[in-house]
Amino acid sequence: MTSVSSLTHAISINPTTGEQIGHYPFESESALQAALSRAAGGFRVWRKTAVEQRAQLLIALAQALRNSADKMATMITLEMGKPITQARGEIEKCAQLCEWYAEHGPAMLNAESTLVEGGKARIEYRPLGPILAVMPWNFPIWQVLRGAVPALIAGNTYVLKHAPNVMGSAYLLLEAFKNADFPQGVFEVLNVTPDGVSTAIADPRIAAVTLTGSVRAGMAIGAQAGAALKKCVLELGGSDPFIVLNDADLDEAVKAAVIGRYQNTGQVCAAAKRLIVEQGVVEEFTRKFVEATGKLVVGDPLAADTYLGPMARFDLRDELDQQVRDTLEEGATLLMGGKKAQGPGNFYEPTVFANVTDQMTSFKQELFGPVASIITARDAAHALELANDSEFGLAATVFTANVALAQQMAGELETGGVFINGYSASDPRVTFGGVKKSGFGRELSHFGVREFCNAQTVWLDRR
Repeated sequence: MTSVSSLTHAISINPTTGEQIGHYPFESESALQAALSRAAGGFRVWRKTAVEQRAQLLIALAQALRNSADKMATMITLEMGKPITQARGEIEKCAQLCEWYAEHGPAMLNAESTLVEGGKARIEYRPLGPILAVMPWNFPIWQVLRGAVPALIAGNTYVLKHAPNVMGSAYLLLEAFKNADFPQGVFEVLNVTPDGVSTAIADPRIAAVTLTGSVRAGMAIGAQAGAALKKCVLELGGSDPFIVLNDADLDEAVKAAVIGRYQNTGQVCAAAKRLIVEQGVVEEFTRKFVEATGKLVVGDPLAADTYLGPMARFDLRDELDQQVRDTLEEGATLLMGGKKAQGPGNFYEPTVFANVTDQMTSFKQELFGPVASIITARDAAHALELANDSEFGLAATVFTANVALAQQMAGELETGGVFINGYSASDPRVTFGGVKKSGFGRELSHFGVREFCNAQTVWLDRR
C-alpha cells in the first residue's frame, strides 16, 4: 500500500504486523460543511419522526449489525488488535443495545407531571439537535453506539468524528445505518483534523458535544464547547480500584480481577488497574492472580483462543513501557512481564507488580495496557483511603462476603460506579460515567436518553 502522510490522511496500521492497511484523506472544508448541513437537515426530519418509528429503525440497525458482524469484527481486529472473539462480542453487545432502547427508550421520553395543582404543568423532553461525538479507538463500535443510540431515540442526530486509526470501522458503521434505512443526516461520519473538530464545535448547527478519551483531550474539547456555550459530556480516563477484603471469595475475586484488568489487552478506561488487597489475603491473592495471568493466551488476535492481542498503537506501547520502568525504579516488585514482547507487532507482555505504594507511577497514573498493580491495605478503611487517593473517579469494585459493608463503602467511594463482587462493565440498564478527572455527564440508562434533551416545562393556564 502506498505510504501517505498522517498530516493529510487518517492512517490505519495493523498493530499485529506493523503494516499500513488503510488510509483515508481528511475531508475538505466544503465536505465538512456539507456533512453539518445534512445533520441539521436530518434533525428537522428526525425530531418529528414518531418515537415508535425511531425504535423500529433501531431494531433494523441491530439486524444490520448482526448481518455484518464478521466483517466489522475482523476490521476491529485488524485496525486495533482486539482479539476476534472479543470483537464479535462487541458487535453483539451493540445489537442488544439497539434492541433494549427500542423496547425501553420511548417510555423514557414520556412527559412527567409535576406537583403543580390540577396537573396543569408537566416536563417534556425535547431533542437538542445534531450532537458532535469525538470517539476513541478501544471499542470502535460500542463506544460510538452507547452514546449515539440513546441520543437518537430522543430525536437528536449524531455526527461522529472517530479516532484516525479506526476509520475503517467508522465507515462500516455508517454502512450499517444506511442498510437499516435511517434517513439521511441522522448519522454522519466526519474524517477531519483537530482544526476541523474545532470548526464543527463552533458551528451553530452543532447543538452539543460528547467525547470519550484522555484527560488532555477532554480539557481541550471541554474548553471549546464551553467557549461556544454548548453542553458537553466527557468520559475520560480511569485508574479504577479493585478492592479485595480478607473475607472475599478469592477464586472469584481473582477470576474477576484477571478479566477486569486484561480484557481488550488492558485498554479499557474502566479497567481494574489498582488491585487493593487487604493484608490478610494479599499473599494468596497475588499467587493465584499471577498463576491465572500466566495462563492467558497471547498471540494472533485473529485466532479464536487468543485473549491478549497487541496494543493498538505503537506510541502508546512506548508510553506504557516508560511507566513500567518508572514504577520499577521507584521500588515496585516485578512478578511477571515488564517489557515489550520480542518479534513483530505491538505486543506487551502481561505484567504484574506487587508492593506498589501510593507514591509510585502505576498508582498515580493511568496505565492503559496489560499491567496490573497490587497494593496492600491494612484494613477496609485503609483500602477505601487508597481507592479514593486518585485524580480519577470512574468505577470501583469491592469483593467481600460482607455485602452490607460493601454497600457502606460504596457510599464513600468517589466514583461514578461501584461493583460489588463483580468487575466493572457498561450496560444499557444502568448509567455510566465518572467524577473528578474521569469526566462528567452520563451515558446509558434513562440518563443517557435525557442527557441531550431540553427538559422543557409546559405550564397550562398559570394565573
